[in-house]
Amino acid sequence: MPTPDDSELEQAISDAKKRHWFRRDPVRISEVVSRLLSRRGYAQVQQGADCEQAWKRVVGEKLAENSRVGRLQRGVLEIAVKNSVTLQELTFQKRKLLKQLQESIGTEQVRDLRFRLGEID
Repeated sequence: MPTPDDSELEQAISDAKKRHWFRRDPVRISEVVSRLLSRRGYAQVQQGADCEQAWKRVVGEKLAENSRVGRLQRGVLEIAVKNSVTLQELTFQKRKLLKQLQESIGTEQVRDLRFRLGEID
């Protein structure tokens, strides 16, 4: 017949085994920061800034003044254009601009360009 001390000891061992089962391994701080940035949307902000800089280098000063990089969604980079003349010029150069933009960014995250008339701040 178990004594009260034995049952308490068995209960303590059982509790310790349960806690051990739920114990987590340490997580690298880089993984935590990466998850935080992706949840908060900071990665998209940085990606947008990278696309903006690359766009200005690729199209040149004059066309950059008349256009603005919009959002990148599913590989399609939207470009707002000030007037129809600039829109037509960019459309004529679309393939060349896309290739240069992909080379400038270093990846093929941009698969297509979509131009639209819009407000330029």
